[in-house]
Amino acid sequence: MAGSAQENLTIVITEFILLGFGNLHELQTFLFMACLVIYLVTVTGNLLIITVVLADGCLHTPMYFFLGNLSTLEICYTSTIVPKMLRTFLTFWETVPFLGCLTQLYIFGSMTVIECCLLSIMSYDRCLAICSPLRYAAVINFKVCLQLAVGCWVTGLLAPLITVVWTSRLPFCASNEIDHFFCDFVPLLRLSCTDTHVIQSLSFIVCACVGLIPFLLTLGSYYKIIRTIWKIPSTTGKQRAFSTCSSHLIVISIFYGTVIMVYGAPIGSQLPEINEVFSMLYAVVSPMFNPIIYSLRNKEVKEALRRVTRKTVSLIKKGNVK
Repeated sequence: MAGSAQENLTIVITEFILLGFGNLHELQTFLFMACLVIYLVTVTGNLLIITVVLADGCLHTPMYFFLGNLSTLEICYTSTIVPKMLRTFLTFWETVPFLGCLTQLYIFGSMTVIECCLLSIMSYDRCLAICSPLRYAAVINFKVCLQLAVGCWVTGLLAPLITVVWTSRLPFCASNEIDHFFCDFVPLLRLSCTDTHVIQSLSFIVCACVGLIPFLLTLGSYYKIIRTIWKIPSTTGKQRAFSTCSSHLIVISIFYGTVIMVYGAPIGSQLPEINEVFSMLYAVVSPMFNPIIYSLRNKEVKEALRRVTRKTVSLIKKGNVK
């Protein structure tokens, strides 16, 4: 009887409704403008990083190769979420087809895994450059960089498949309203009318493999970096060595700090309002900081940007003369 009662409560969901920040009606216009500006800055800034890395030969190094991958990732990251979120600010809610919701969940999960892997590899790159500078050129060459980058993208594209497929098979109850601004894993589980402990355990195992391992490798790399820098006798030498990885360290701190705040707590204890705020920080705001941090704190990027700007202006002037 209990089984048949549950079946009667279960309906075929063809679409979900994203409620966004529905409890902040008076701030919807402000939030729309703020998020639109952040999105435009994010896309423009990361496109600028990609352009400078490709156009300037001095930046054709492993570090900036991975930075170009990271900037490409950030554009895909925000473009998966922000356009729909902006529409929720204008309409107060947004419908998403069932398949579209799962697609968004998959792409977002993939981008998160790829970012974890890329940040870990960039940490290892900085670790080799600082701790073993004589071996660096022999270990990190273009072929190795390409293999590592492809490995990151393939891992990210494959890792969320099991969880997303399992989520698609869950029975959902009468409500199809997602109390969030995008199709995230936790809000979707709350709509299911069946026991989700198995999929939660499966998700934890996947996250431990593709999220925790890169995080621990990142911590290990920076542990070695800090030990090596500490042994440098001169203050100037310490500052020079630390400056080569400070931008990357700031990006890692922002990314993992916000991710842990969102997904570190048990699912049952997560408040939707708090979840939304921190989700916005790492999914919308954090990608904007990457190009800003790397451009403002990195002399090589600023100098390359000046060179590319001068070349562009020179080409435009020559074209006008002709």
